[in-house]
Amino acid sequence: MTDPTPEPVSAWRRLVGTCVLLDGFHALKHAVRFGAEVPVAVTADRRAALALADELAPDVRDTLAELLTEVPESTYRSLVPRPHPTAVAALAVRPARAANLDRLAHSPRTAPVVVLDNPRNLGNAGAVIRLAAGFGATGVVTTGTLDPWHPTVVRGGAGLHFATAVERLAVDELPAGPVFALDPEGDDIRGVKLPDDAVLAFGSERSGLSAELRARTDHLLSLPMRPQVSSYNLATSVAMTLYHWSATRDAPHAP
Repeated sequence: MTDPTPEPVSAWRRLVGTCVLLDGFHALKHAVRFGAEVPVAVTADRRAALALADELAPDVRDTLAELLTEVPESTYRSLVPRPHPTAVAALAVRPARAANLDRLAHSPRTAPVVVLDNPRNLGNAGAVIRLAAGFGATGVVTTGTLDPWHPTVVRGGAGLHFATAVERLAVDELPAGPVFALDPEGDDIRGVKLPDDAVLAFGSERSGLSAELRARTDHLLSLPMRPQVSSYNLATSVAMTLYHWSATRDAPHAP
């Protein structure tokens, strides 16, 4: 008897355990822009998805038109744990770990590596990856148990995992380079120029830097903060630090 299941759905069920879930139009758009291999992509409203592409991503519109297959909304909802407002989902092949490690180890680096030391919040990790991709960081490394490729992290990163090198490593496996770690007792970051090969380390949301990473640190830095304000959100701290790095590099010439 012929299998009545549509081919995209069969492919999804075959691949879902080994691929990265791209949750929503923007995640698919970014993954395609940065060269992800996408074996299957579905939508409950192809016309609406391509209208979004016309408006927001004309550079990849034709590629998305080739990839996207319309399925009934009930089918779409059965494939994803949390339906996205854009009713788009796809599966992408995760970049090879060896390739990411090569990118992280490449020398000389032209942009820092961001290290999240034992992070706890999946959404925060995704937001950091999105920031790192936007600033052109070499990569984002997590230590500890959090999986930086967890579907919630990828959702928070809007598919920009494919724009930078994202891996989980032990502290003793971190890429070479001077380690600048953020800590309230550190030197004011405004007096420091961060080198392009810096490893920028941020402690966990609850407990700060681990003893292991602190021992590896070359410089402790602090962010300016009004007295009696206890802390910044992790992604905010990363954004401030990456902005400081970018702002203290050789300024671009005015056109």
